[in-house]
Amino acid sequence: MDDQIRKIVAELPRLTDVTGVWKLADDRLAQGDADFVGDLGVALAERHDDEGIWQYRSVLDHLLRLLATTEGAGNAAQAVRLASSAGIGGPNLDRYLASMLASARRPQDVAAVFTGADASDELRACLVQELVLRGVAVAETPEIADWTASPQWRRHPLARLPLKLSDVEEHPDLPQYGRGGVSHGIPYGPSTDRVMAASGNARVPEAAETTTEAAAALIAKAVANWAEESNGRIEAGVFALAEPLDAESVPDALLTVGLECINGAGGELSITSCPPSQAWRLLFAAASTGGAYNSGSFGAYGRLAAWQSLAGLSGTPDDAAIDEVEARVTGCAWYAFEAATDWFDRVAWDIGLAALTPDRRRLAILAATDTD
Repeated sequence: MDDQIRKIVAELPRLTDVTGVWKLADDRLAQGDADFVGDLGVALAERHDDEGIWQYRSVLDHLLRLLATTEGAGNAAQAVRLASSAGIGGPNLDRYLASMLASARRPQDVAAVFTGADASDELRACLVQELVLRGVAVAETPEIADWTASPQWRRHPLARLPLKLSDVEEHPDLPQYGRGGVSHGIPYGPSTDRVMAASGNARVPEAAETTTEAAAALIAKAVANWAEESNGRIEAGVFALAEPLDAESVPDALLTVGLECINGAGGELSITSCPPSQAWRLLFAAASTGGAYNSGSFGAYGRLAAWQSLAGLSGTPDDAAIDEVEARVTGCAWYAFEAATDWFDRVAWDIGLAALTPDRRRLAILAATDTD
């Protein structure tokens, strides 16, 4: 081990401010010494689990983010090496690293990830989809194209997703990474579109709830992390209508089917018609970036979860091909709604979506809210 690295590792637990170590790593990388930054990270990773102190965690995260967000194939290789070191792994690490690598690089810079010994197949699968989300034609990079023809890719759950964005996925909200952290937009909040009003006397067909546990779980895939890892609440429901539901009667239908999330709203229900792309964008953001107290599933699995929720809302089988789900989704009528009720926290994370199938005889609802 380099003497300077040995000294840093030994003295780090006694520091009350680690920004000097951050700056040293920044300077060495700026000089082209990615090996030093990687070696320092690996040395810290070996102590990370046993010591469990904040200084190690803070510097490790900075080093990983520094290597992953600075252009250059050598930097990417060192980031992967560091992530594969003992002591810093976790269920989300491959997802996190893939998102950072894809956000900062040309495909040529990450090509070696698909051939080197350090990268896991999980990291590679996530990186494929993170690149796709950023509009990269992955088939044009030979190393990536070869790996997506491998048995490892074909067996992976993310292989279900196409290697090109669909029309429904036109505007994914993706995070911006830097040495200081991460930022991303939140596409939730009041709509500026024309609001449809509940008349109170619209003709609403008789509705029978047909929600099953499996259907509710599928509909809620994109927001499940809000409830499992944060303070969120979710309501998902499916209703069979005795007769076709007219578009202008949808607000009244929502008020009469017995939803807990809008109980007490009376006529104070805001609902707007929205394109399927808006529904996907909301679901993707909820899945990929998480709620108030978690970081979500990141882009690759966020994309998968968004499509699973769309399948559930549109009444498509969970195992259907994505192009089949898309065809069904684009045939449905979609609505976004919000209500000033006690059920919604109305802080920053609120979703209300409804889907009416093409025959206008099935109405599916997803509502979610979270707070800090």
